Amino acid sequence: MPDSMSEQLQQDMECEGLLECFHGLKQLDKDCFQALVSAEDPLTVDEIADGVDRERSTAYRAVQRLLQTGFIQKEQVNYEQGGYYHVYSPTDPGKIADDMQRMLNDWYAKMGQLIQEFETKYDEAEPAASVQG
Repeated sequence: MPDSMSEQLQQDMECEGLLECFHGLKQLDKDCFQALVSAEDPLTVDEIADGVDRERSTAYRAVQRLLQTGFIQKEQVNYEQGGYYHVYSPTDPGKIADDMQRMLNDWYAKMGQLIQEFETKYDEAEPAASVQG
């Protein structure tokens, strides 16, 4: 990923790049998200791990990152004889987009404030008095 904003603006980016750009998600996280989006029904961690050809523990860490960012939801399914398991499904894309838009607006406001502080700081700085000899 490019370091500077100007480099980011010059590179070609796909919509999935937003997952990395906004939340720092890794390729495995994106693969797990895609597996959930492609599934007709919610999936268990084991099913996600099978879908991305990774160990259960590795897939579980990716699922946890996706939960933390709000990209997926967890639901508890109870067995009739007792016990339960969890299944995961993608969050509504509209909600994800709204959250990213809100985050972008917050970032934009913060950057605007920092730019104003930069201008104020360096506009008020007086040039060093020239020394006459």
